[in-house]
Amino acid sequence: MREWAVVVGAGGVIGTKIVEMLLDHDLTVVAVGRTRAALTPLAHDGAAVVECPADISTDASIDAIRSCVAGPLRMAVNAAAAPMGGPVLDVTPEVVSAALEVKVNGTLRLVHAVEDRLVEDSRIVALGGNLGYDPIPDASTAGVGNAALANLIRQLSQALGPRKATCHVVAPGPVWTARLQDLIGNAAHARGVAESVVIDEFRTRSPIGHLVTIDEVVWGVELLLAPEARSLAGGTLLLDAGQRTATP
Repeated sequence: MREWAVVVGAGGVIGTKIVEMLLDHDLTVVAVGRTRAALTPLAHDGAAVVECPADISTDASIDAIRSCVAGPLRMAVNAAAAPMGGPVLDVTPEVVSAALEVKVNGTLRLVHAVEDRLVEDSRIVALGGNLGYDPIPDASTAGVGNAALANLIRQLSQALGPRKATCHVVAPGPVWTARLQDLIGNAAHARGVAESVVIDEFRTRSPIGHLVTIDEVVWGVELLLAPEARSLAGGTLLLDAGQRTATP
């Protein structure tokens, strides 16, 4: 029987690449996004994509996703992006709550949606980030959301382990996307410096001077498809180019 995958945030730049990777593995992919317009390009050339317009920050997404998955689940990925926020003394509780709704409660909703389709070596994967362990001043909500997400994944791993399904966080460092460029632009404007100064600061946090690429994040997710990845159950795959000062 053909296996299935679910990608939440499928219309984003990283989510789109994850969908393409899963299609290359001959999986039928349920692509979840807030609007159908963002998902339609994924179904080109007869690709095995099921469009699922749904907002993972609401409980209605549970039934919407559940109704789209029609076979055994190989992998479910929460790649939805949450608000970055700003300095912790400036950010509002509402923005923090919005980030938790996407990252933490969104992952929990995804599990509820696919739980009946889990089989041995099913994978639940959430994209987090190194800011959950090494926060920076300009992205407080990302730090809070990703730290809570790692704890949720550990708990889900314990709960789903007896069913031989495993749960994982893929936590990249700063990924060179339009989202990061916006963060850099805002930080540069607030400090009155050139964007190149902020970019250099991001690079120097890595001992190898590297900003993570989208392809590297997708590689981390693809790695978890291997049967051997069951030994990573409940863990965080940290793709931060050596930035870590705290251990996940």
